[in-house]
Amino acid sequence: MADVSVRPASVNDVTELARIQLDTWRLAYQTVLPAEILQSLSQADIAISWHGAVTSPPTLNHHVLVAMEGEHRVGFSAFGPDADRQPQDPEPDTTAAISMLLVEPRWGRRGHGSRLLAAVADLARAAGANRLVAWVPVADTASLQFYRSAGWDADGLRRDLDTGVGIVTELRLHTSLTDSEETPR
Repeated sequence: MADVSVRPASVNDVTELARIQLDTWRLAYQTVLPAEILQSLSQADIAISWHGAVTSPPTLNHHVLVAMEGEHRVGFSAFGPDADRQPQDPEPDTTAAISMLLVEPRWGRRGHGSRLLAAVADLARAAGANRLVAWVPVADTASLQFYRSAGWDADGLRRDLDTGVGIVTELRLHTSLTDSEETPR
C-alpha cells in the first residue's frame, strides 16, 4: 500500500501547488474555462496567490491542505469561513466553504480527493462549522460526481461568472457536518 497522507501546506509547497493547479486546470478544465483564460494563466502568478494563502491566511480558520503520496504532492484543498453568504443560507455563521479541491489527474482514483474532503470536514467541524459548501462549475462533471458520491447535494443556488471571454455557470453544493448520514468520509 502506498504511503498517503494529508497535511497542512507550508511555504515549501507553494510552487508545487501552483504547478498542480495550472496543469490540472489546463487538462481537466478544457470544457469548463475558455481557452483564452487557460492560456493566460501564469504559474508564477498562481504561486504568488498560494504564497499569501499559506503564509498569511485571512483568519485562523482558513486552511490550505496538501495530499501526499509518498514524497509527491498530488493534490490540495483550500477552505475557510464562507465569504459568499446568501440571504437564504440556513446557518451562515457556521458555514465553511471549499474554494478549491484539486487532485492532479495522473494521481486520481487513489482516494486523495476523499482524504482531502475528510480532512476539510474534520478541521471545519473542529472550528465550529456545521455545514460545508462549494461552488462547482456545471461543466465540471467529474467534480460534481465526486462531491455527490460523498453525499453532497445542490442547494438550489446557481451563479454565472463572467470571465471576460465567456460565462462559467456554477452550482453550489453543500453537506451537513452534524448529520452523520451526510458527513463526508
